[in-house]
Amino acid sequence: MTTLARRSRPVTALFLGLTLLGGCGKEQPAGRAKLVLGDQVGLSKAKIEAAKALDGAPFDYEWALFPGAAPLFEALMAGAVDTAPAGDTPVIAAAAAGTPFKIVAATRSSGRGVAILVPPGSPIRSVADLRGKQVIVSSARGSVAQYLLLGALREAKVDPREVKIGFMLPGEATAAFTAGRIDAWATFGTYQATAETRGARVLRDGRGINASLAFIAVTNAALEDPVKRRAIVDYIRRQRAANAWSIEHPAEYAEVFQRVTRVTPEVARAVVARENPQLVAPSPEIMRELQHVADRFHAEGVLPAHVDVSSIVDTSIFEEAAKDRSAPRAE
Repeated sequence: MTTLARRSRPVTALFLGLTLLGGCGKEQPAGRAKLVLGDQVGLSKAKIEAAKALDGAPFDYEWALFPGAAPLFEALMAGAVDTAPAGDTPVIAAAAAGTPFKIVAATRSSGRGVAILVPPGSPIRSVADLRGKQVIVSSARGSVAQYLLLGALREAKVDPREVKIGFMLPGEATAAFTAGRIDAWATFGTYQATAETRGARVLRDGRGINASLAFIAVTNAALEDPVKRRAIVDYIRRQRAANAWSIEHPAEYAEVFQRVTRVTPEVARAVVARENPQLVAPSPEIMRELQHVADRFHAEGVLPAHVDVSSIVDTSIFEEAAKDRSAPRAE
């Protein structure tokens, strides 16, 4: 395996040191919780800030931003964050690795926010053309990008063993893809949109392959702490309001998203158009779909253990959040 195809290395300490962003309050009065809100790139933070949904929150908080789900779940495993928003496959991969959390809320996107890309001018015109080529997946084993790649190869009747598949964190993969050192890149979100604005061509996106589900995971430790649990219920209610506000105000949300993530206006608009869903309950139907994803990944040999998704869901948090009307609505 080449150096480009190495597995992503542990990076939790690095990213925690670089991207912990202050919220409010340095010391918590008795009975007042402080939450460390994990986030990828800034998607959740941008919605919350745009909608001003955490104004007047009865808990203290700070944001911890990560470039992808793999380092975010490393932080969750270490107890360094309380919440982790992530796609379906990283959630399953984290559960298979024994990370102690529960799913408390869900979203569903269009499937356009994950794709296999090829550079401008590439002779590769179809997924079948990936035979013998090097494809980098971001960010680690078990990602939504890997699920797309394996599904696209099955669809094209290409054995994955015929493709040189490697794994890199998104930032490293961006540099390698831009320099023309890889044939194709399976990626997502701002990384995908940025590459497309620079001329990358979409070979196959996630529509029809990925379930396009994402979830908010919360550590078991936070849920078992009565004070933190009340704060989690309130946070989910406020995040739900922020999602609803961002759907109604996409231009305003895109402006804040651009500021938080430091992407270009074009990239911000593209991401908002693709990844701006409602926050919903982790319903039985959604969990059945997640179980299908888990079963498929386990059958592919990606997961070290089979995951029973019924063991990693807590529906009571969303139910309580939906009933609680005490906080102001996002405006």
